[in-house]
Amino acid sequence: MAAGIRLYIDGTLRDGAAVDATPEQAHYLGRVMRLGRGDAVVLFNGRDGEWRAEIEDLGKRSCRLAVLGKLRDQAEAPGPWLAFAPVKKTGTDFIVQKATELGASRLMPVATANSQTARLNTERLRATAVEAAEQCERLSVPQVDDMADLEALLAAWPERRRLFVLDETGGGRPLAAAARAGENAAGGAVGFLVGPEGGFQARELDRFAKLPFIIPVMLGPRILRAETACLAALAVWQAVAGDWK
Repeated sequence: MAAGIRLYIDGTLRDGAAVDATPEQAHYLGRVMRLGRGDAVVLFNGRDGEWRAEIEDLGKRSCRLAVLGKLRDQAEAPGPWLAFAPVKKTGTDFIVQKATELGASRLMPVATANSQTARLNTERLRATAVEAAEQCERLSVPQVDDMADLEALLAAWPERRRLFVLDETGGGRPLAAAARAGENAAGGAVGFLVGPEGGFQARELDRFAKLPFIIPVMLGPRILRAETACLAALAVWQAVAGDWK
């Protein structure tokens, strides 16, 4: 495991390269962490692995970083997708942060009939995902989509990617059993769809029943909050069929 401050960088990382931090990162390094020229940091960009670097030059709103050597190759397997109905602001931020820590590779806010939130600040959510990836030492940052309505999500869903829908009515299989049964066909490409507080409406459940790539699943006898359901589903998957094995 790499130690120290980790930063996500857009630029190419290779031996001997020099890359620029963003103004916000420069502020963080200099003003918040009180670092200076010659201090060590760790860099990743989701493509080139993880690299050791040091601060070459640091101003109030600018920072030049010298790339010194590779620490880890880019070896992460693609994680599951998570489609979820956003909840109140702090709850949605929490979902994005923890789903990043749990290895989700794509986060897809979706508007359902019972959704509580009609608007999202997608750029803030993307920044939350970056920060979570930096802190949890993963080598990639999940893609964070703009919010789409449920029908658009289903219409665009790849048919070879299984979609586990969390069915709070109890009509689905236990998720752990579905994962163990190998229903992650097509090389383990799967996604989860978690509804809002109040659940899916009957017409939405009827729509799911007509789509061959959807598998209704359940997470036990208790009704979980939306935030809890998102994280429980990802944790079960990673433990049974994902990268925790």
